[in-house]
Amino acid sequence: MGLLRLEGDVGPLVAPALVAAFDGWIDAAGASTAATGLIASGGETLATFDSDAIYDYRSRRPVLDIVDGTLTELAWPDLTITHRSIGGRDLLLLTGPEPDLRWQELGRDLLELGLRLGVVEWVSLGSIPAAVPHTRPVPILATASKPGLLRADEQQGPPGLLRVPAAALSTVELEVTGAGVPTVGFYAQVPHYVGSPFHAATIAILEHAGRHLGVEFPLGSLPDDAAAQRQRLDAAIAQDEDLRAYVDRLETAMGEEGIPSGDELAQEIERYLRGQGGDGPSRIGD
Repeated sequence: MGLLRLEGDVGPLVAPALVAAFDGWIDAAGASTAATGLIASGGETLATFDSDAIYDYRSRRPVLDIVDGTLTELAWPDLTITHRSIGGRDLLLLTGPEPDLRWQELGRDLLELGLRLGVVEWVSLGSIPAAVPHTRPVPILATASKPGLLRADEQQGPPGLLRVPAAALSTVELEVTGAGVPTVGFYAQVPHYVGSPFHAATIAILEHAGRHLGVEFPLGSLPDDAAAQRQRLDAAIAQDEDLRAYVDRLETAMGEEGIPSGDELAQEIERYLRGQGGDGPSRIGD
């Protein structure tokens, strides 16, 4: 396969699912790649990719270490597939920086690999900026390639047409869907005013994905990290009257279901791309 290299033979797999998240677009606050990184931890590398072929190094530059005036090491952007067996089934974790180039070829190669390994489903993980308050449970929007793939209590949406700039993850998912492999996606809505890793969103993604896959992912220190972050956000907002009023408006506008319309999501994504907060507050970091 042109863009990827198999690193070993994993042998027969049990109900393998390919779980994917890319750093970059649809990874607000790094929530989805943090989730896949936690799942992949301790696994074995199954496949690597030709970084020279899929990345534009001028837009995603490798990191250079200079020690005492001597160039010592380069860290290149790296996309990998990691194999882990969890809860009696096999998971293949595709994660790394979003590729810049050759998306269609990447989709074909991943589909070929998935068919070769007997992958029974594809699961996309992502996180999107949204006009939601940090004081509520993190809403998860779910997608599915056909009816019956999601649990009855999953929020599939948003309703109506949503037209946004595509992500590499979505283009690959469509390639897999076209071959008849069932696909689902779970996307956390991250408060657009949070400018640092948002642990509550990572937890929500892991819980929804784990429930769908029938496995339980260990959360480690994430619950404590999320609780500490909530305290810091509450304290920062309590000191600013405008911020308090804004969060109150989000609480009121969120409604019972917590599902934004397509227009609302598109507006938040456009705001995110501009790097602006619109009429809301600037981002709050840790």
